Amino acid sequence: MSNDPPSPVSSPLSYLELVKICDNFRLPPNFGSTDVFQNPSDTDSFVPWTLSQSPGSPAVGLLRLDIVDLLRKERPGTWVIPEPQAGYRVSFDASVNTPRKRTAVLKELCERWRDTGAFPASIGPRKWRNELYPVYRNPFGVHDYYPENDSNEGGGNYAFQMERAACALFGVITYGIHMTIYQGIASSPQVKIWVPTRAKTKQTWPSWLDNSVAGGIPSGMPVFESLVKECEEEASMEADIVRNHAKPVGAISYFFRNKMHFLQPEVEYVYDLGVPHDTSFQPRPLDGEVESFDLLSLDEVKSKLRQGIFKPNCAAVLIDFFIRHGHLTPDDEPDYMEIVSRLHGRFEYERWYRQV
Repeated sequence: MSNDPPSPVSSPLSYLELVKICDNFRLPPNFGSTDVFQNPSDTDSFVPWTLSQSPGSPAVGLLRLDIVDLLRKERPGTWVIPEPQAGYRVSFDASVNTPRKRTAVLKELCERWRDTGAFPASIGPRKWRNELYPVYRNPFGVHDYYPENDSNEGGGNYAFQMERAACALFGVITYGIHMTIYQGIASSPQVKIWVPTRAKTKQTWPSWLDNSVAGGIPSGMPVFESLVKECEEEASMEADIVRNHAKPVGAISYFFRNKMHFLQPEVEYVYDLGVPHDTSFQPRPLDGEVESFDLLSLDEVKSKLRQGIFKPNCAAVLIDFFIRHGHLTPDDEPDYMEIVSRLHGRFEYERWYRQV
């Protein structure tokens, strides 16, 4: 994440360079071995976080060694921190075995860290979002939700929920919605795109350019309803317009490490909305998260992208839009296949729980 306003680069970025800013992390070769413990202050080493120590327990996050050291100091009965060994993993205690119990442990822990000044740049009072994000047993599975389920393992994909701001500390996969609102024919060089400028007061990425509408998916809210909510709050859009004209067009996923060396693997569900010809439409800021909206030509969007002033994941969504509508093709982009593949990664997830 960035707390600073954007500064245009001196030399235009390529589309692959833009994607690499967003998809900027790969697990090191020694992941899963005891070598990672040789330098406890190493912020490039991570260990898996699983729901339990049982064989086959799903991995839900990747922890830096300083986080592991803090968890080692927690009261007995909450976490299991084994001695370093091949196949090492951190987990909840065996008694913390339901969605509600896991949520309660994380709530108490994260609020205490916030109040005692641990990681203020991530979960300090100014960074705290007071919004819960879901964590799933299978990050590529169904988005179900059982917050009050007290049966062992819950019986579904939902594992627990946790404070949004703390997700990067624990390296969990998070989810969002991003929509491109355009006027004209999407495949035409004359298409225009509504581009917002983020508010100067935003907690993250202030004053950067964004996608037409974007936001995280909170616990318990279906994907499309999250889009409807964000459209109303960010762009003053009536729900009927969104429900009748927004089209789901896929998803992108990328493995991002922020400037503080915490991991933010993310999935963004992508939507397009072509403004109907017979509609007088202009998105307007409502909730204070957007400074303004501008209707930009395709060439203007491309130029601003290559200046590096779009929020990185929003640049990735726009590049996906270019690919889907023929504005970026294998004939005119030498890095086409690498761009396409990096926009649809799996975070090396199989390595999270299959360790040497």
